[in-house]
Amino acid sequence: MTDVPPLPVHSSSRLEAIQAPVREQLDRVVDELRRIIASDFEIQDEVNTYLLGMRGKLFRPTLLLLASDACGDPDADALALAAVVELVHLATLVHDDAVDHSVLRRGLPTVNQLWNHQVAIIAGDFLYSRSILELTRIGRIEAIRALASASNEMSVGELRQLISFDALDFTEEDYYRLISCKTASLMGAACELGALVGDNALRSPFRRYGEALGMAFQIADDLLDYEGSEASTGKPVGHDLRERKVTLPLVEALRRCSRGDRELVRAFFTRVDPADEEIASIVTLVQSNGGLDYARMQARHYAEVAEAALSEIPASGEAMDALHAALAYAIERSR
Repeated sequence: MTDVPPLPVHSSSRLEAIQAPVREQLDRVVDELRRIIASDFEIQDEVNTYLLGMRGKLFRPTLLLLASDACGDPDADALALAAVVELVHLATLVHDDAVDHSVLRRGLPTVNQLWNHQVAIIAGDFLYSRSILELTRIGRIEAIRALASASNEMSVGELRQLISFDALDFTEEDYYRLISCKTASLMGAACELGALVGDNALRSPFRRYGEALGMAFQIADDLLDYEGSEASTGKPVGHDLRERKVTLPLVEALRRCSRGDRELVRAFFTRVDPADEEIASIVTLVQSNGGLDYARMQARHYAEVAEAALSEIPASGEAMDALHAALAYAIERSR
């Protein structure tokens, strides 16, 4: 493991405090989202309105705007790019839900549940295509490159996940490659784009900060499947296990557990529709074999790597303070 400076303790780890320096800009990002995906086709407009209503916390646009602010005076393109980053993220969620046949997202019915899988796939494609149109309007070729690269990596990550059927063959390195594609790539692109419209010379450290933050964020998110609750996360505990998704806590527990327990896990992954009691037994197995503690340690490691990248950026002020605080938020949040 790479030696990095210890992660400082920041008291303002709540997302509201992190977003405070760019709160007004985020409100305008929502307006940009509506502008970019406006449609006069009734069903498309209905789906778009629903998706905007169930949007998340705008964490990726927040990172882009904070990076831009940390680099100097806000650029006119920053708001549109922040909206595009959120649309790309939203498109991947719509497609993921359709692929996984998920019925809930953030506690609300998914598009494929309310309409059907065909509508969900087309809705995701619409968000992607409108994002591309907006990028061409902005006309920054490097912005197109960064987001196209991230989108390609996310697609590869989804395919990696689809072919990962055998929990016992899925390694820690496989897991890191997967989340690097599915999560870290877009967070890295968001931070890089913030620098692109701020100070181009800082693109590399901002990208590395975002990528490491994304790794920490996803590991912490995967931990919630074992220790969260449906009320806080918007999905049932054990949701990833039910969908045969192998994440770091299970990978580490399998490395430590007995042969008998490994065979128990292998048998579990052959179940078509595992019972709640079976899922609970796997959760207990992971807890008792140190899987959660190890995943927490690795999340903190990546947060420290992100902190080290941030230390290379010669800037100060509220935006930089918020980027530091985002690291604590990423690994400490409950949903």
